[in-house]
Amino acid sequence: MLFLLPALFVAFFASISTIKVLLPLAPHIGLVDLPTERKNHDGAIPLIGGISIFTGVLIASSLFIEQSQLLNLYLISSAFLVFLGTLDDIYDLSVISRIIFQGIIASILVFGAGIYISDFGDIFSSGPVNIGIYGMIFTCVACIAAINAFNMVDGIDGLAGSMSIVTIASIALLKLLSAQLDLILLPLVLVVAIVPFLFYNVSRRNPRGKKIFMGDAGSMFMGLTVIWLLTLETQGESASFRPVTALWIIGIPLMDMLSVMLRRIRQGSSPFKADNNHIHHIFIRAGYSSRQALIGLSAIAILFASIGIAGEVMQIPEWLMLSGFIMLFALYTMILFRYSQIETTVKKLPST
Repeated sequence: MLFLLPALFVAFFASISTIKVLLPLAPHIGLVDLPTERKNHDGAIPLIGGISIFTGVLIASSLFIEQSQLLNLYLISSAFLVFLGTLDDIYDLSVISRIIFQGIIASILVFGAGIYISDFGDIFSSGPVNIGIYGMIFTCVACIAAINAFNMVDGIDGLAGSMSIVTIASIALLKLLSAQLDLILLPLVLVVAIVPFLFYNVSRRNPRGKKIFMGDAGSMFMGLTVIWLLTLETQGESASFRPVTALWIIGIPLMDMLSVMLRRIRQGSSPFKADNNHIHHIFIRAGYSSRQALIGLSAIAILFASIGIAGEVMQIPEWLMLSGFIMLFALYTMILFRYSQIETTVKKLPST
């Protein structure tokens, strides 16, 4: 913890410096987001937020966190994923190619580190559930799911960044509460590296014409980072918290992805087909502004994380925490299904 303040300063400075360097370059290399029928914004917005966050994390981690194979594998895998996301931002890669490369990158991290999700805890009140070596495959799938969950939730200004901060800050707090201070600097560096992006993405004090987006590079990087930190902190003898707690601190992105995919499958569409039926879209169509939707969803994410942290501190039985999460997800999905049905019915009514 000796290098805490210098590390945070370097992460912040490197992140904001990267933004300033890339802002004038982004339009010349096609790294911009153009308005479409699904994307309602003014002009070409640079997609450099993810690159700036990763740069801040990379430099601060290299200088102030003890080097290890685990850290190096994370940084290398993240670099590959940020590169993939940048290519997707420029060339709009196909879903299949993205999934394949995400799986390869996840495999490099999981099989290279030899750390994976195998112990699910006492979720059925009948003893620990452990799937052994099959956890490697499960963790690769979980990585792909988390990468796409954060990619899907990145639909309004600040949302993916805010969800990332809530989850990563919760991990840091749980590590602190459990007195597991090894590698606690990494989540703190991540949170600080996101702050400059949020300033350029949502702040009203940001100079006009200098708005940026996180881009697929950033949302994918956040997804991989979150699932990897959750894997490290819920597995093994030095685990900081129980696996079921992880569900609560990643609640909104996870629930939104699963409910949207279920709805698409139910409608006979591809689960990866882009649409405007995510929770943030529904907030907007319900009459809330983008900023109000951001505040509301961030508050809900903080509430979910608080429930998970409280359950961990009070050691509420894991089966009870899981049951509560499943019931909440069922309610969440039912409300979104009903809301979509009402919207469809209203659209079919003859205009007067």
